[in-house]
Amino acid sequence: MIDLDVILLISALVLIAAIFAARLGNRFGLPALLLFLGIGIALGDAALGIQFDDADVANALGFGALVLILAEGGLTTKWEDIKSSTGVAIVLATAGVAISVALMTLFGHFVLHLSFALAMLLGAVTSPTDAAAVFAVLRRVPLPHKIRGMLEGESGLNDAPTVLLVTVASSWAVGNAPHESVPILTLLVLGQLVGGLAVGGALGWLGVQLLRRISLPSSGLYALAALGWTVLAYAVAGELHLSGFAAVYVCGLILGNAKLPYRVATRAFVEGIGWIAQIGLFVMLGLLASPRLLVWRDVAVAIAAGLFLTVIARPVSVLLSTIWFRIRWRDQVFLSWAGLRGAVPIVLCTVPLADRVPDSQHLFDVVLIFVIVFTVLQAPTLPWLANRLGLADRGQARDVEVEVAPLERMAADLMQLRIPVGSKLNGVEIGELRLGRNAAVSLIIRDNEPMVPGLRDIIRTGDELLVVTPTHLRAQTEQRIRAIARGGRLAAWRQPPAAE
Repeated sequence: MIDLDVILLISALVLIAAIFAARLGNRFGLPALLLFLGIGIALGDAALGIQFDDADVANALGFGALVLILAEGGLTTKWEDIKSSTGVAIVLATAGVAISVALMTLFGHFVLHLSFALAMLLGAVTSPTDAAAVFAVLRRVPLPHKIRGMLEGESGLNDAPTVLLVTVASSWAVGNAPHESVPILTLLVLGQLVGGLAVGGALGWLGVQLLRRISLPSSGLYALAALGWTVLAYAVAGELHLSGFAAVYVCGLILGNAKLPYRVATRAFVEGIGWIAQIGLFVMLGLLASPRLLVWRDVAVAIAAGLFLTVIARPVSVLLSTIWFRIRWRDQVFLSWAGLRGAVPIVLCTVPLADRVPDSQHLFDVVLIFVIVFTVLQAPTLPWLANRLGLADRGQARDVEVEVAPLERMAADLMQLRIPVGSKLNGVEIGELRLGRNAAVSLIIRDNEPMVPGLRDIIRTGDELLVVTPTHLRAQTEQRIRAIARGGRLAAWRQPPAAE
């Protein structure tokens, strides 16, 4: 009999423990994802003895969690931050991964003396960067948009080609050699990636058109619709034998950057879902691990493979992928060191586990140690490295979060925004916003006290503003507010006022 009360009790305790672990990790600069993994290990063989060794279930749940994590990444990424880096990100996610896999395969076979198939599996599972780790760590570092865009775009797209590589290598390791030649396999990988991008783009555009034209009875339904639509993109692409990971990320990117109602509420909701997916994923992977079965050879292989990937394979792949884009050497150094690994390599290891590949348990243990050691080594040092390379910009202006709610009967929108620390809206008079006729700041909430502002009233950090604007002028009004938030009061005088 299943005791639902016990299951809910344990689940609630694990969730609360993970939330406090995330707070602790943030305070001491430790990656929260690894603390989640530690909770899973403690629940398993290391302490409580909860048994979980079903590789097939782990594989299905792991891929499902990755879909939600990529959806959250796409829905919360700003297109204007990554659009200038798209070309570099695509090359890193394809050619860069291929170079890294090739180097790791050679190293694993000739230096670590692994079978060629197992060496290829090691290279394929460790080469992609992890979206959850990149999004969680880099968004706390004040990096230029171009560098952050490269890393976020790469981590959002490089899962697609590596999934096929791992599947092929896993089949090869159990004696089912692929019938296609290497050039055909390469074209197949690229075709699946391009097809997934196309499906994600088409469904993303369709989702925007639908959500703009329907009025839902609750703000929460907009968030559910956006998330559900991205999952639909993954499923459709999968049914067409295309890259579902590419589809879900691109679909989320389009929906997250469209002028849809309740964007801030949607972002908060999907971030919560992303955290739940990350917590569940790493706790499950910790349960799947068996520390008592670890042998010193696995530790040695993990350290050697991690050093080679971090010091040689990753820098070489970054150099060869970015050489045509005239990327500065400082940017290349940071891109090389910031190639974080997290859930993706461990989840990919469940593919050979499910296929019963010989020595796949040792491969899982090696990758688990690799991820723990090198994430602890790399993630906390990224802010320091950014400062040493002169990339961190502590004084950059913070953007404002603008919430939009439709006022259908008046053909108007109510925009809600909070002024964050560092925003150049601080100190600007209401009249200096120049929002145009029929658009106005109707209310300021300061220290929990509402006030109706005049033209000479000054905006302060921490204020919440309610702005009413005609629906057809919403985009121009929001553009004006964001321009002043980034460039100060003079930004409004360098461009024409909003259309009236």
